[in-house]
Amino acid sequence: EEQNKQLLQKVKEAGSCLNDPNGKELQSKVHGPEDSQETVFEEVKSLLTSLLDGYNVCIMAYGQTGSGKTHTMIGSQSLEAKLGILQESQEGIIPRASAELFRLISKKPAESHTVEVSVMEVYNNEVYDLLARDEQGRVDVTFKDKFKLPALCSIYRPVNNASEIMQILGGVLKRRVKCPTLIHADSSRSHLVVSLTVSTKSPNALALGEKQTCTVLQKVLAHFSHIWETPLVNEQTKLQLVDLAGSECVGMTGVSGAALWEVSCINRSLSALSDVLGALAEQRPHVPYRNSKLTHLLQDAIGGDAKLLVMLCVSPTQCFVTESLQSLAFGTRVRQVQKERPQRRTNTLKMK
Repeated sequence: EEQNKQLLQKVKEAGSCLNDPNGKELQSKVHGPEDSQETVFEEVKSLLTSLLDGYNVCIMAYGQTGSGKTHTMIGSQSLEAKLGILQESQEGIIPRASAELFRLISKKPAESHTVEVSVMEVYNNEVYDLLARDEQGRVDVTFKDKFKLPALCSIYRPVNNASEIMQILGGVLKRRVKCPTLIHADSSRSHLVVSLTVSTKSPNALALGEKQTCTVLQKVLAHFSHIWETPLVNEQTKLQLVDLAGSECVGMTGVSGAALWEVSCINRSLSALSDVLGALAEQRPHVPYRNSKLTHLLQDAIGGDAKLLVMLCVSPTQCFVTESLQSLAFGTRVRQVQKERPQRRTNTLKMK
């Protein structure tokens, strides 16, 4: 009974944690089992507008194994296996966010936006590109010296609508490492990171093609007078959708052999994620991003100026109260992080 009281208190304190970099009161919302996928997505929907406004966005699901993270982010896996597609009512955040993104793009000028998708998993503290043809594509994570951010040599595929994104995901998710446990028959053994990169052309850039045919003389004159100058403003923003592997207690999951190493890597990476958030919350001079490939990969989303939303998934089952409390404590730590004010991703180039 005492643990239940603690759980209810933690739910009030944590819930779904929206990390607001502007220093405003952090928003939280608790969704019960009766809430639909559409209701949950309504809490996320506004972030897609921010993406097209020039801000990076990261949405991640955190919780113990079997608590509903993949259901929240992707949708019903049982329906997907039986029907080959997701029923609309069971679609998770990723398919709904993809559809909403292209709905918003459709209201913009033609050819003003392009979208590319990449799909990676962090398995046993190694990063793998699920779009690689050999199914064992290992991605090296290195640093850009200038910006101190991870640089990835991963595959990006252009997409024109949400259906293409889900078709790609439907193929690569079969490569994601899974293993049955006593708690979850289809337990994911890796962290999944789906990235949608949106490139935006400004009205000046779109009109440049029309100007090229009629401004040859102006260019010649500008060579001497330096008066011809056309600004090209291009924005590139990224939406990162993260389905984290669940934390596990070996005694409850009943795994053995190679799966024990998987559990160790999962728990250590989640612990590293918590350590990074703790360092950010306490504003320590050193943040240990490199202690895990997961935190290294998500560095710009966790510690940068991206808008970050964490979906905490907890089990209502009595025997998992301890694990639920740990997940909610993680959410409380997320709320303590004061991030930088978000910055628009704008690169201005000038043609002379």
